Amino acid sequence: MKLPILLLTLLAGLLGTLPLRGQPGLPALEISHLTGDFYVFTTYGSFKGQRISSNGLYVVTPAGAVMIDTPWDTTQFAPLLDSIRVRHGKEVVLCLATHSHADRTAGFDFLREKGAKTFSSEQTYQLSRANGYKLAEFRFRKDTTFTVGGRSFTAYYPGEGHTPDNIVVWFPEARLLYGGCLVKSTEATDLGNVTEANLAAWPATMRNLSRKFPRPRYVIPGHQSWASTESLRHTVKLLERHQGTAGGR
Repeated sequence: MKLPILLLTLLAGLLGTLPLRGQPGLPALEISHLTGDFYVFTTYGSFKGQRISSNGLYVVTPAGAVMIDTPWDTTQFAPLLDSIRVRHGKEVVLCLATHSHADRTAGFDFLREKGAKTFSSEQTYQLSRANGYKLAEFRFRKDTTFTVGGRSFTAYYPGEGHTPDNIVVWFPEARLLYGGCLVKSTEATDLGNVTEANLAAWPATMRNLSRKFPRPRYVIPGHQSWASTESLRHTVKLLERHQGTAGGR
């Protein structure tokens, strides 16, 4: 029994030191420990010619790893699953996407082939189908609490904002709010991709979110740094600034 453990240790060391190449011109996969069994993974894509980081989350449970959103960079699907297997000895058993865009759903087909159950809201499923994004195998029609390996988490729809279908995920054990692209990092200087945004509804959606999950210990935005929990307030400030600019035109 010692040989497999030794091999896993050696492989973990290799994965921790060797770069996992991404698409040409894009950085490789990054995995950052957040707290306990929670990890943030970051891959990269491009929007309007700019290189953009994209965050996802996974949590390790006794029954396997749960992933929130998929990598954006298609070359990082296998390296992420391999890293989880080597580091934790677990397979990804469930993945939930927070809206339909490719930076959230691109890996659905790959994950399904690997045996993971893929989930989205019904609204996300319909938008994905209409716009040519990857589809989840399973979908839900209302706010839903999942339990995997004794860990529970809730998918919550606070209202329209970044997209009509954006949901967030709450992990009560860690007081961790995964905001996805509805929530802007404190590093953000603008609202990013607003092609499907409801700018009029977004401020009320943020108020709903703050009332539902007050005082989170961790807030993970869809892009850029998650170091500050002030990202909820920062998103509101960006919305106010945008409305002020639009009103002045």
